[in-house]
Amino acid sequence: MRLDKYLKVSRLIKRRTVANEACDEACILVNGREQKAGYQVKIGDVIQLNLGKRVLKVEVLSTEDNVSKAAASAMYREITDQ
Repeated sequence: MRLDKYLKVSRLIKRRTVANEACDEACILVNGREQKAGYQVKIGDVIQLNLGKRVLKVEVLSTEDNVSKAAASAMYREITDQ
């Protein structure tokens, strides 16, 4: 699944166009590297979102195409830096 679509389906970012723009502006890192919106997300990837002052780091647990709003948060696990 494309990175921009994953961010939208998992509801980490509301709209796919916003996710695409965030990738273009280098606000999204996958496994520590900047990636384009077309990057193919795999289970186990670590995605870091740098949105303003907020930094969110998640590990990909699934890459399903259609997920209900309630199940969207089960697609990733939030990582906290200690």
